[in-house]
Amino acid sequence: MEITVDVWVRGENQASTEQISGDDREPHGWSDSDVGTILVGMLRALDRARNPDADHERPMALRGFSWIVNPFEGGGVVIAMEMASGAVVAGPFEMPERLLTEMIQRVIDADRAAASEPVRSSTVH
Repeated sequence: MEITVDVWVRGENQASTEQISGDDREPHGWSDSDVGTILVGMLRALDRARNPDADHERPMALRGFSWIVNPFEGGGVVIAMEMASGAVVAGPFEMPERLLTEMIQRVIDADRAAASEPVRSSTVH
């Protein structure tokens, strides 16, 4: 599934639109993993617009931004993310706002928990 994202880089006067790839499932069949892929794709789209020469496969953390799931005027909902470097909006998706909000929160919470886990060394003392 190709997902439309609108990207605005802070300090620029114009937004751009691009497509990111998501799973082939329709939104009503998404898993938390599918939602995580979309969130990372949105961050990568903003990063490409802001840093076109950077490594586009570098790791992304799901922290440091504000987000909301909002009804779209033509139907469905959109995911909007904003941070100091700009904003990105994906959608619309035919999915209940509450369900998508809950899924995004779980994905972000899981990413935060994984980042706070202590790194275990394979060295035996």
